[in-house]
Amino acid sequence: MSTAILTGQPVPGSSIEADLRSLGFDLRIATDAAEAETLLAEVPGDERVALVDARFVGHVHALRLGLTDPRFPLAAIPGAVTAQPAGRQALTRAMARENSAGGGTTLVGSSLADRILTALDADGTAVHRPELGSLVAAVPADPQARNEARQAVTDVDDEAVRLKSAVKARDGFFTTYCISPYSRYIARWCARRGLTPNQVTTASLITALIAAACAATGTRGGFVAAGVLLIASFVLDCTDGQLARYSLQYSTLGAWLDATFDRAKEYAYYAGLALGAARGGDDVWALALGAMVLQTCRHVVDFSFNEANHDATANTSPTAALSDKLDSVGWTVWVRRMIVLPIGERWAMIAVLTAVTTPRITFCALLIGCAFAATYTTAGRVLRSLTRKARRTDRAAVALADLADSGPLAQGFAGALKKPARRLPGFTAPAVALLGGLGVVLTAALTGFGGPWPIVAAVAYALTSGLAVARPLKGALDWLVPPFLRAAEYGTVLVLAVKADVDGALPAAFGLVAAVAYHHYDTVYRIRGDAGAPPAWLVRSLGGHEGRTLLVTVLAALLTASQFTSALTALAVAVALVVLVESIRFWVGAHKGGAPAVHDEGETA
Repeated sequence: MSTAILTGQPVPGSSIEADLRSLGFDLRIATDAAEAETLLAEVPGDERVALVDARFVGHVHALRLGLTDPRFPLAAIPGAVTAQPAGRQALTRAMARENSAGGGTTLVGSSLADRILTALDADGTAVHRPELGSLVAAVPADPQARNEARQAVTDVDDEAVRLKSAVKARDGFFTTYCISPYSRYIARWCARRGLTPNQVTTASLITALIAAACAATGTRGGFVAAGVLLIASFVLDCTDGQLARYSLQYSTLGAWLDATFDRAKEYAYYAGLALGAARGGDDVWALALGAMVLQTCRHVVDFSFNEANHDATANTSPTAALSDKLDSVGWTVWVRRMIVLPIGERWAMIAVLTAVTTPRITFCALLIGCAFAATYTTAGRVLRSLTRKARRTDRAAVALADLADSGPLAQGFAGALKKPARRLPGFTAPAVALLGGLGVVLTAALTGFGGPWPIVAAVAYALTSGLAVARPLKGALDWLVPPFLRAAEYGTVLVLAVKADVDGALPAAFGLVAAVAYHHYDTVYRIRGDAGAPPAWLVRSLGGHEGRTLLVTVLAALLTASQFTSALTALAVAVALVVLVESIRFWVGAHKGGAPAVHDEGETA
């Protein structure tokens, strides 16, 4: 329940009361500041409350943007201010001070809501002010101004503005021109029928899983149906975010579901394609696992770079300036967005190739495209990092350390190497992470299955990983440490499964990497939502990246190829159970506990 306190004398012919009720507010009327303060105190502390000037003239959507967005404790538009429970104390304090200064007199002249907003600003309290664009929100001072404001409201179709704002301002070419022109209307249809973004997100997941099942049939009809359903799943994936923006239904749980389900859909589809190919006598599990590894590492590059620079100071570089200059040339914007193969272009390519070619061709094209995109984006970010004069914060260093996912072995080595690490050059962290990772992957690839050398390389990898995180990750290229570590762990599992050369080894490895990747994505989403990293006990129980890498090499050395496959399967199930149970418990608990609502616009890759 939400309560709106309408302040001042109602204006004949005003629609403000009906507008507020249409937005779900229970109305109270205050004739002076003292009565407004009394009514504010009577509203339960766990409810949203709004103060709105009775003379307000504006679009309903302006009120919706200013008074119902769940992401902000305090928000305001001209003539109205609102507070969620987290912002009630600040609002009550500003109201008391304003009432004391005004002596509780009858409300005339300037708006009480605007005066309280001024008091909040004077306190240094953060108040969200939404961009209204062409929408009208005003408190006219005289009849002529009121008539002009009403005419301005009539001149602008707020439903058209609302539909347009439901679409992300920045998106890929395929999404912008092939999906959003009609998916926004699907979002409105869903809103008018009371559907929630989470329900649409779930429908998108189910559709993608059906697509994966169709691909798993291995028939041409199944592949065609899979391609069509994958596009339908993507339409729903766009719709859920547009529905959230259209109806302002943002939540912590929804952001997590949207981001998590995107990965689940894509990787389940890879598995379906691999199963379908196997039915036709073509084993493409190595390609499927390689595509998942490459795509996950691309995301880690995105996450790490953004976390390293999101609050850096003096964050400028000639490379960034050149990029901004290119963005001013219209056609280059779309070319640059397309060549990084964002989710819309990638899913469209996968869907079309699934329908008209074979799974092997689909995976080869995907690997080539993603490899080019990864090279392009990573090279650009390396250049930016080397040419910018940025000072990175402790928060960024902590986030990168959390993304590294270091277990007991790496942490122990890091503690022992902390002092000598301080004397090493700034590029040491990414360099040793790269060398250690290459060492274990190449050793596994160049030696026979079952030999002891991968174990030796995995121990050395644990040592180099500890050295990489032995000091705060604030160097220019330290954001490369997490993706190097991800590539090393996933790559080792992939290579050893290939070397085992028995049926079931690669599907088991696919399952293990998928479970571990979920843990790593979950870490990212917690950091993004300011929820902190996963608990230390979880990281320790999973062994960290270096512990799992060492364990897999030991299993490969001690077991036969068939036993190794069984061990990978058991390990995948164990990891999946632990991370899923803890993750679901955390996010559902955060949602029920009233965690601040967030909206994840999704990663471009």
